[in-house]
Amino acid sequence: MLSPIVVGLDGSRESLAAADWAAREALRRGLPLRLVHAWQGGTSPTESELPELEAPRHWARRILRGAMDRISERYPQLYLSADQISRPAADALVAAGDDSEMLVLGSRAFSGFGGFMAGSVALATVAHVTRPVILVRADQTIEDEHLPDEEGRKSAHTPYRDVVVGIDPAHGFEELLAFAFESARLRAAPLRVVYAWRPPYVPTALEAKARRDLGRAAERTLAAVLTPWREKYPMVEVQELVEEGNAAQKLLDITQDAGLLAVGRRIGPARIGPHTGPVAHAVMHHVRCPVAIVSHT
Repeated sequence: MLSPIVVGLDGSRESLAAADWAAREALRRGLPLRLVHAWQGGTSPTESELPELEAPRHWARRILRGAMDRISERYPQLYLSADQISRPAADALVAAGDDSEMLVLGSRAFSGFGGFMAGSVALATVAHVTRPVILVRADQTIEDEHLPDEEGRKSAHTPYRDVVVGIDPAHGFEELLAFAFESARLRAAPLRVVYAWRPPYVPTALEAKARRDLGRAAERTLAAVLTPWREKYPMVEVQELVEEGNAAQKLLDITQDAGLLAVGRRIGPARIGPHTGPVAHAVMHHVRCPVAIVSHT
């Protein structure tokens, strides 16, 4: 049985945009879509025993029914299911996400800023789910996945925007590159692979030469990492970008016109506890396009 793409719903504009994005991704991948709404109302009391629970229970059912109708109308060829889960939202999403191909969530916009901010539920979920988690802004549409047309107007019929992936060859990257290359292949989109490095301290007299040498070494490292992936995905156009500087800032700059960004989240030892990592945390808050957080060991 195929694992579904799961989208978490709470009735917000952000979660509806996430559901639309997830539906399109499910069609691209030939997967079913599962809509999930978590409602912490309990299942044991009957409506007659606690009538004050009927209003939130009705609202929970309405959220799922409305989203089902919306997605069914827009994407009639999609295999669709929906579940109402009586658990805290983060717990429900983590459980559903771990049984999925990927989990898609909405993210709230920063007021007055150009980026977006993941709410507490999204942050807690990303830090625990072992499958890829994609965060989608409220204003994302199908046209935003595509390049403008020849007259600069938004279009859903032009080629897809680039997929961008940020990697650190010193840490696990197999799952991340697998996700990025497959996403680019499905979209027939170019893939930009970004490796941002920072030099160690060197004496001023040696600084220029040391930076040149380190930059060339970084280019060789990235080329070696990508060689087997280029062979596996010969149809994907790959651009290698080796940049000196802060990884999060470089990714923010490079993704201004991207359609999707993928970054990694290292699964640390139990004593460290769940975390997202500084780069993933930064791009979750500030990058405008959908962001995929891919866990790796």
